[in-house]
Amino acid sequence: MALIATHRLPGMVLTSHRFEVPLDHARPGGETISVFAREVVAPGGENDDLPWLVFLQGGPGFEASRPPGNATWLPRALQDYRVLLLDQRGTGSSTPVTARTLARFGTPEAQAAYLAHFRADSIVDDAERIRAELLGPGKRWTALGQSFGGFCTVRYLSAHPEGLEGAIITGGLPPLDRPADDVYRATYRRVAAKNHAYYERYPDDVARVQAIVRHLQGHPVRLPSGGILTPRRFQQLGNEFGGSQGFEAVHYLVEDAFEDGPDGLEPGHRFLAHLEAMQPFETNPIFAILHEAIYCQSDASNWSAHRVRAEYPEFEADPERQVLFTGEMVYPWMFEDYARLQPLREAAALLAAKSDWPRLYDVDRLRRNEVPVVAAIYYDDMYVERAFSEETAATIRGLRPWITNEYDRREPVA
Repeated sequence: MALIATHRLPGMVLTSHRFEVPLDHARPGGETISVFAREVVAPGGENDDLPWLVFLQGGPGFEASRPPGNATWLPRALQDYRVLLLDQRGTGSSTPVTARTLARFGTPEAQAAYLAHFRADSIVDDAERIRAELLGPGKRWTALGQSFGGFCTVRYLSAHPEGLEGAIITGGLPPLDRPADDVYRATYRRVAAKNHAYYERYPDDVARVQAIVRHLQGHPVRLPSGGILTPRRFQQLGNEFGGSQGFEAVHYLVEDAFEDGPDGLEPGHRFLAHLEAMQPFETNPIFAILHEAIYCQSDASNWSAHRVRAEYPEFEADPERQVLFTGEMVYPWMFEDYARLQPLREAAALLAAKSDWPRLYDVDRLRRNEVPVVAAIYYDDMYVERAFSEETAATIRGLRPWITNEYDRREPVA
């Protein structure tokens, strides 16, 4: 463990740490990678013997929030805990996974073999190693898992419950045994309902969205970073609809999409730049590469969302009818439309076909769970199917669920 630096912000003292961990925890003497974590404590509590709370970020493939940010939960947590914000392997200030860093591998097969070590099982093994270094032997901490971080927390309960004093999950109780196809069938239905709610709030956007799709079908549009804005890529803006201000983010974007250029109306630079910023697949490629793999247990996804989409023809981008946006799905064509994903196309295809993923959850152990667990389940959650979360809540012994529609976003509640 290396202590990097300490900084003071209003209401917070931040200490940066870096840890060396095995790429493959089954081979502790092999290649290592770096994992970054930021310790946060209230001023005056630096030397106090406070309980620890480790925060597991949503994703997969996204770094922990940067304080102070908009993490309304953090000041409340600091009243009781010393918080560790973990940049999960491959993200943020940890050893990064990008098209550039993966170029050092000679073949797509080598890239895929490396990337296979970036799921929840490896993330939790990292956390356990870090817990032992920071807290010392025999001391436990509480895990707070948000969205995909909740998936990691359930893995923690399955693999290393001895490391946990307690577990808090917000919007992230995963299905334990359901295949990816079940997940995406439920998700498409939920996303369709979100689309109808969006157009009910902003009926003028029906025509605006149709005009954008019509233009994109007839005119290839180059984005600032070099990718192509296709109708199918434009539809991916629906990923915003699961957030508390997602409807507004998309509405304000599409209402000013066009500007009058030398050849007539065309998508403006402001529209294109903001759209690109709302699609973080190139800056956080683990999401595109491994999103479906978070559901795989001894089976292959085989591009589940792409296959299942054929069962829902209403999602075809037809500008002569109401155009539906898609949600938190990844597709093989993304490795064509996104410039910085193109070099990873073959590795992503290999991982989509991988059928020997290890199991993530020990259902029998979860049924015997002794760790105190509470979980917020969002009634209208677009990202994690509520019915499947309720199944999992009923399986984990002693879990106390809170089912609510007061919140509709992927962040812990204050």
